[in-house]
Amino acid sequence: MTSLHAIEAAVEQLDPAGRAEFRAWFERFDMAEWDQQLEQDVQAGTLDWLAEEALADRAAGRSSKR
Repeated sequence: MTSLHAIEAAVEQLDPAGRAEFRAWFERFDMAEWDQQLEQDVQAGTLDWLAEEALADRAAGRSSKR
């Protein structure tokens, strides 16, 4: 049995309250991983093109303040 299968089997055994608690934990875990990846991308300059594109659109009048 793989680790994934073991996790799936364990989750299937949880009662509704336990599944809700697991979902909340996993959401926090997943968000933290996403935040870490985003921070790494920012530090590496991977997303610089997005800022440059937004600034160019703003300078060309293709955006507005809300």
